[in-house]
Amino acid sequence: MQRGGDGGSDNAGKANSSASAPASKDNQGGKDNQGGKDNQGGKENATGAAGDAGVKDAKSQAQKSGGGSESEPIGDCDINKTAISVQNVKSPVNHMLLKATNKAGVDCKLVGYPGLKFGAEAQAATPVNEDSKPQAVVTLAPGESAYAGITTSAADGSGVEGGKVDSLEVFIDGSEDPKPVELPGGSVYVDSAAKVTYWQTDAQTALTW
Repeated sequence: MQRGGDGGSDNAGKANSSASAPASKDNQGGKDNQGGKDNQGGKENATGAAGDAGVKDAKSQAQKSGGGSESEPIGDCDINKTAISVQNVKSPVNHMLLKATNKAGVDCKLVGYPGLKFGAEAQAATPVNEDSKPQAVVTLAPGESAYAGITTSAADGSGVEGGKVDSLEVFIDGSEDPKPVELPGGSVYVDSAAKVTYWQTDAQTALTW
């Protein structure tokens, strides 16, 4: 009888243990559920971060599409899309005016000064008048023009190695090949005093030197 009583106590103990075991698992499951909430919060945080990233990407895309302040750099003028002409002027004496007009559909820049080759036998380009250097590079919108003044010979006759030439080739920065330009009257007298100015935004300034 005592053994039976002991067995009952044992069974009761096992039953209590069995009952407490599921309860313990249920509680553990509760913790898991709590963890699930935490995971849900993590998903919300991830979603928020993704949303922020999407907004930033949209802003970047808008800037690339032209909504931002960034712009494409302006390239050199293409000599094949630039009309170049030269004309005589009344004043100053022994001067000519070179004109370059942007015929491209986009803005372009004329850097430095034009390279001039007077006559087929010319060994070097006409030197530049350094005093004429502008403060900024000349930029041309479509249809706009820039100018360069050309001194063909010394006004006082002090130039040497002078003679008439019947051809002129013009080079511009950024283009390898020159463009032949028709001389007014078909020829011009050039001597060692010949010089060219930097590109200028107006004709009057170009003829200052």
